[in-house]
Amino acid sequence: MKMTAIELQRKGFKALVDALGIVDAMRFIHQYDSGSGDYTKECHQWLDQLTIDDFHNYVRQKRQSQK
Repeated sequence: MKMTAIELQRKGFKALVDALGIVDAMRFIHQYDSGSGDYTKECHQWLDQLTIDDFHNYVRQKRQSQK
């Protein structure tokens, strides 16, 4: 079954977040962003899906990488 465009975006972004963490995934995406659209609205689309566990894992990863 073929994925819709939004399903592809979500899976792709989730893969980036899983591999890079939320901050670096956003930095990566912004390298290719031409600056159009509503950044705040788009950011909330992704951030609203994150759980507290996602945030805790991100903090743990950052703390470990700073050691």
